[in-house]
Amino acid sequence: MLKTLARFFKDESGATAIEYGLIAAGISVAIVAILPTIGESLSKTFTTINGAL
Repeated sequence: MLKTLARFFKDESGATAIEYGLIAAGISVAIVAILPTIGESLSKTFTTINGAL
């Protein structure tokens, strides 16, 4: 029984999954923060191209 508990406490596979989840959340936040700027820039570019055509 003690060996099973010791093995359970040494298992770090769940920690890895949590780390990947935190990385994905950080990337998502960065994308959401950058999108308005990129969208505005693209809108201006397409308006310029539309006017030139």
